[in-house]
Amino acid sequence: MNDRRGMTIHFMDGSKMNLDFPKQVASEGAAVIKLKEALAARHLIVEADGALLVFPFESIKYIQVYPAPAALPEYAIKAASFSS
Repeated sequence: MNDRRGMTIHFMDGSKMNLDFPKQVASEGAAVIKLKEALAARHLIVEADGALLVFPFESIKYIQVYPAPAALPEYAIKAASFSS
């Protein structure tokens, strides 16, 4: 089982930041709860290399997290593909 996760934060100014981190929660249900909490807080908080990073959602265009968790909120669109 791969316990590593990745995230790419795409900012409104066109820049992006890649982060690598270990699995944060033991269960998929807990991951859904953490996602809902982060969305309600309106900012993303990350501890990276001993520093605290706070990203207000207003500066973020979108966040790509991989692999996608197996459990997602009910309203999530699942099994989508990129197309041109």
